[in-house]
Amino acid sequence: MKVAVDTNVLVRAVVGDDPAQARIATKVLADAELIAVALPCLCEFVWVLLRVYGFQPSDVVAAIRALLAAANVEVDRPAVEAGLEVLDAGGDFADGVIAYEGNWLGGETFVSFDKKAVTLLMAQGHAARLL
Repeated sequence: MKVAVDTNVLVRAVVGDDPAQARIATKVLADAELIAVALPCLCEFVWVLLRVYGFQPSDVVAAIRALLAAANVEVDRPAVEAGLEVLDAGGDFADGVIAYEGNWLGGETFVSFDKKAVTLLMAQGHAARLL
């Protein structure tokens, strides 16, 4: 079966806080011919692990890297890598994804009221401006 996975399936598989759902999630992921992971799903996944479960950013990065290593996972890898780069630097995964996709869509400069996001993106060589 080829599946488009929801955030809660990834969370159950990683956190295992509901043993019955964790077993189901793990089996579905292991048995899937293809696991399609949308960028909003990964943005939610990062937020939930950090804010709800208190994961450290390095543990979230490790969880996403493990997911990316699976042969049956399909994601927009360049966008995910951009998100991981910002997360690794102490910022928000979603900001990296947004900046990457905005650039891919033709935007030349990331603009935001978020000083930290702009500072981190500029430090990584991206055109960014604080509003």
